[in-house]
Amino acid sequence: MSDQPPDGLPQPRQFWAVFATGLGLIMAVLTGTIANIALPTIARDFAISPSSAIWVVNAYQLSVTMTLLPLAALGEIFGFRRIYLIGLAIFTVASLACALADNLPLLIAARIAQGIGASGVMSVNSALLRYIYPRRTLGRGFGYNAMIGSTTGALGPSVASAVLSVAPWEWLFALNIPFGIAGLLLGLKMLPDSPRAGHAFDMWSAVLNAVAFGGFIIAIDGAGVAEERRLALGIFAVAATAFVLLLRRQLSRPNPLLPVDLMARPVFALSVTASTFSFAAQGMVWVCLPFYFEDVLGLTRGETGMLMTPWPLTVAFVAPIAGRLSDRFSAALVGTTGQAVMFIGMLLLLFLPEHAGLWEIGWRMSFAGVGFGLFNSPNNRAIITSAPAARSGGASGMQATARLMGQTIGTAIVGVLFAVLTSGATKVTLGLAAAFCVIAGIASVARPRAKA
Repeated sequence: MSDQPPDGLPQPRQFWAVFATGLGLIMAVLTGTIANIALPTIARDFAISPSSAIWVVNAYQLSVTMTLLPLAALGEIFGFRRIYLIGLAIFTVASLACALADNLPLLIAARIAQGIGASGVMSVNSALLRYIYPRRTLGRGFGYNAMIGSTTGALGPSVASAVLSVAPWEWLFALNIPFGIAGLLLGLKMLPDSPRAGHAFDMWSAVLNAVAFGGFIIAIDGAGVAEERRLALGIFAVAATAFVLLLRRQLSRPNPLLPVDLMARPVFALSVTASTFSFAAQGMVWVCLPFYFEDVLGLTRGETGMLMTPWPLTVAFVAPIAGRLSDRFSAALVGTTGQAVMFIGMLLLLFLPEHAGLWEIGWRMSFAGVGFGLFNSPNNRAIITSAPAARSGGASGMQATARLMGQTIGTAIVGVLFAVLTSGATKVTLGLAAAFCVIAGIASVARPRAKA
């Protein structure tokens, strides 16, 4: 099998293929954010407690986390196009099931299926871009992807609120159906084929992967609740054991599901490390600042939402520019510059004046967003292009896993800090986020000394 994929699709097929992948990404990201807004309404309709309703979100997050790498491996075996389309089909059918669910167990089951479908879309999304774009403009493709993800994440709460103001919560899921059908029809015609690997799927590795990553997510979610810490510690021990067994199994396999072969490539490993710490830093800021804005500064929920918007909107604006820059300059140069700017943004937020106005907060959020936007697209390009074409699935799955694990770790750290610190938790969180930016920057700048 050639180590280089075909050099992109011709126009106009390239445009429509990008449109198809973008549509799937929008649905997967949007569904991951809008359910949070609907939780109080769902709890009232089903007459359940908020702690029970939260499983509508947890079920989706867990199923995505547990299946990203297995589905990426299936993409290498059966083709990225096929796994993407199957994932989108499952996601669309599961959206219908969510809309029709009349009790919590059915809704949770449908959300698990929806998460598996979303994982099928996200696990091979980056691998597909490698076959859609010519190599000389691949960074531009990752820039557009980052723009789509950031814009969707920023608009998600507003979209959910608008829908809930005129329709019941079921419509949040039902609206996916026509877009899912359109994405399927477009993808069937426009998405490129990819070479298929000749090895079999490793089911035992998939099971160990699910236990390791799923257990890790459950454990760190429970770490912030004092009554659940002993149970969380036990779950973490099980997850760690599963991960060790998974790692030992992968080291003996030529096409590992957990891409340890790619982690042996310095550029890949450093880029994944940088991604994990950068997303952890971003996740920490996004979780801690709303509490600070409302509980300390006394801002309204509307003002808090407005102040959280500049970061993702700035990322959406900067990401395509960063992607184009990464087609001309090294990921180390552009990405490290981004981390330096993001670090300064963390410090600006850390030393925010005690009675800061909305403008003083807003421009600092935008400044940090510029840094993350400059970093993310070039870093994603480096992750994918540092892997052989035959291992694009493993690289794509690991990229998505690094993002999700970084966000989850960041959220868990905030939960622990808020639980153990009686005061100053926000300052400590921002300081630690700045330190994570430094780690990500060191990993990023080390790449010129490593050959892929």
